[in-house]
Parts: sequence; structure tokens; C-alpha cells
Amino acid sequence: MDIKVPRIAENISGGIVVAILVKEGDSVKKEQTVIELDTEKAVAAVPTKEDGIVEKILVKLGDNVRVGQTLIRIKTAGTSKQTDTTSQEVSKEKQEKSNVQKEVQHVQEKSPSYKYQSPSGSPPPAAPHVRKVAEDLGIDLTLIQGSERGGRITLQDLKNYIHYLKDVAERGDHVKETAEELTLPDFAKWGRVKKEKAGTVRQKIAEKMTLSWTTIPHVTQFDEADITNLLVFRKKELGEFESKGIRPTVTGYIIKILVPLLKKHRKFNATYNAHAQEILYKEYINLGIAVDTEQGLIVPVIKNIDTMDLATISKELEATADKARKRTLSFDDIQGASFTISNQGGIGGMHFTPIINPPEVAILGIGKAKEMPRIFEGKIVPRTILPLALSYDHRLIDGADTARFMKDFVEILETNKG
Repeated sequence: MDIKVPRIAENISGGIVVAILVKEGDSVKKEQTVIELDTEKAVAAVPTKEDGIVEKILVKLGDNVRVGQTLIRIKTAGTSKQTDTTSQEVSKEKQEKSNVQKEVQHVQEKSPSYKYQSPSGSPPPAAPHVRKVAEDLGIDLTLIQGSERGGRITLQDLKNYIHYLKDVAERGDHVKETAEELTLPDFAKWGRVKKEKAGTVRQKIAEKMTLSWTTIPHVTQFDEADITNLLVFRKKELGEFESKGIRPTVTGYIIKILVPLLKKHRKFNATYNAHAQEILYKEYINLGIAVDTEQGLIVPVIKNIDTMDLATISKELEATADKARKRTLSFDDIQGASFTISNQGGIGGMHFTPIINPPEVAILGIGKAKEMPRIFEGKIVPRTILPLALSYDHRLIDGADTARFMKDFVEILETNKG
């Protein structure tokens, strides 16, 4: 029985082997974790499906592995069971191959950038083993430009084309075709340069932000709220909360105020399905909380936050941020958000333009509250002003929708005591 990299979550195609918890010859039990993978923003455990003995370990620490790749071979008891499992895996493999072929065909049709044409009508030159791989994957060799003499297609050409198709598929039909790639200058001509491999989290952040920026028409609405009264109210309540071991933050109060608004302004808690031209209104509120960590920005998700009181929200915020910084989040912890908050107030800075976390359609950015002169009750007095920035997907949400949302939000922040 082969232990393979599972499809752990949507849009996650693999990871890096960070722990091998068994050695060849070890006995293992069903559901025992044998490998740990660092993929995107969490560490995933890969378990065995049956009891058995570790026959062969096919990877090493630091290997970058893909979904479907075999990690460990397990010798299980019972030849017939093993045969049945193998038969099922073969059938599954055939089905997966069929699905891959359909997906490849779809992407190829959508993104033709080169077409081989021969006056005699003969196929492009390529070795038999290259043709076999292309045939198995349903790849049209006439769409690959060979790098060898006479346009002969090598196995590396085929691999490069597969990576290209993967990029097109992940970014959707919005990737612009270009004949030239960005060529960086030789920076060493002007001084010393230190190269550092981008970590897994940084690579995934780059991919997701590029996808978001190139597929979603972003607009950001800016505003500010006078939270002087809210801070006074919070200070009065602190004693009661602290006696229970809880210290509610301004973010906790903001979330408590935000929840009913997301129910009232339903578009901001929705998703726009461009392919089906449908709007998916979610009847739950799962809030993504952007957390600054040493590895980069991580967005864990607090599920069903609309069912929680302020004390529970405060506990969840603290626990979630702690797990994010310690890298102990599970994949369930980073999935399923319907709206996201990015609070930079603890670091500094005023307004900024947060990027939407697809498939969500909006994200609220919170800057650092500052004491500023304002006219209050006819006098110029110091008031605590909180900068706000709401980025939204203009395919679904209009400016007027956002103006109404922010008007309600600011009004409640300034007049409601949480």
C-alpha cells in the first residue's frame, strides 16, 4: 500500500516534508501519522490507512512534494486485501487521469500561445517516451515549442509546458499571454547581492495576492470613526472581564459591532461565482483574522463568530493568534472565511488598501487609533480617531453599497457602547 500526498484542501497542490516519523521496518497502526508536510500556512499530518510495516521511504526531509506523489510504501497483512486496494487505486488513478486530461484540454483551448504547423501535415518531432507522456496526460504536442534543433520537443519542454498550464489553470482565464518573460538585470554589477529562497508561506502569499489582484476589480472606501466613548466604556468594563481572566481588545468590540452589519448588508458576506454568474449568500459568519507572524501574514478563521458573546470572541482572538504564531494551526483553522479583518493598529500606520482574500468579496482594514483635534459639542477637543479602509469586489458590490455599510458601521462605533 502506498501512502501518497493527499489532496488536503482546495488550492493546495503539495508541500515540504518537515518530519518523517517512522523508519523502514517499523510497524505502524491505522491512522498513525507517518509524515508531516509544511504546506501553505499550516502543518498537515499524513496518516496510514491500514496496519502494516514500513517497506520503503521514498522521500527525505526538505523534499518538495506534490499531490498524488508516493511518500512511503507500507506492506500490509493479507494479499487479497492488498490486491483489492491496488485494484481500487488503479481504478482511481484511471479516473484521475481522465479528469486531468479533461482539465488539460480545457486550459489548452483557452490559452493557445503557439501552434506547430508542418507543410506536410506531420506531427512535431519528439522522442517516443515524450509522446507517451503527452498522450497519457492528453497534452497536444503541437502547442509546445521545441527547444532543440528543428523544433524537437524534449522532456524538459514538456515539463515546462505542464507548469505553464498549471499556472494558467490556477489563475483562471485572466492570465495575459505574453511572448516575453520578465528578465532581471545582473544586480551584482552594482554591488553585493544575497540570495535567499522564499519560504513556503511567502510563496503562497505571493501566489494568492497575485491571483486576487489580477482577477478581482478592487475598490477601497476610506473612513474614520471617533471611538473615544467606546474606549471609555471598555475601560469601565475591564475590571469585570479581567476578574474572569479575559481582556477584551478594541478588535473584539469592533467584531461584535460588525457581525449584525454583515447580516444586514448581506453582499459583504457573500461570494460571486463568475463562471455560473451566481451570488452565494452565506447564512453564517466565519471571520478571517490577519495575523502577522515571523513566516509572513497568516489568516486563521474563527467559525460561527456570530454566535459568540464578547468574552468568547476575546478568548478566540487570543487563542487563534497564538496558534498562528506558533504554527500549530490545522487546515480547518485556515479555511472557510466569509469576511476578513486586517488590523495594523498594533504596529502603526493610518489608512491602507487591504487586498481581498478570494473567494471573499470584502476585507476591512483597521489602522492605528490616534488622538487628534476634532470639533465635539461645539468645541475643538482631543478625540481618539480610528482610521478604516474597506476593500470590496466591484463585480458584486457597488460604491453606494459600501457607503451605506460604512455609514452604519461608523455610526454604531461612535454611538453604541459595544
